[in-house]
Order: sequence, then structure tokens, then C-alpha cells
Amino acid sequence: MSDTKAIPEEEKHSLEWKAFLFIAVILFPILSVAFVGGYGFVVWMLQVFVLGPPGAHG
Repeated sequence: MSDTKAIPEEEKHSLEWKAFLFIAVILFPILSVAFVGGYGFVVWMLQVFVLGPPGAHG
């Protein structure tokens, strides 16, 4: 069975590095900011509408 879409090893190595750099430099920082910002927004909305401000009550 012949593989007609075989990628040369050198090109494959280059694509792996580009994918790694994209994930490490662009994707993970954007996702981490989005998750932390989303969590902060959820906590803020819970405090506004459900739980009230933090601190001693009463």
C-alpha cells in the first residue's frame, strides 16, 4: 500500500516546531487569560446577584 501523501521528515519536523510554538506562545496564553477572566467574571456576578460582598456579615 503506497502512501501518496507522505510528508518528508524535514518538513514534518518543521511543522511540529511551528505547531509547538503556536500552542506555547499564542494559544495557551490566550486561553489562560480567558479562563482567569471568565472565572473572575463569574465570581463577580455571583457576588452582585447571589452572595453579596465578601467580608464579615452581621
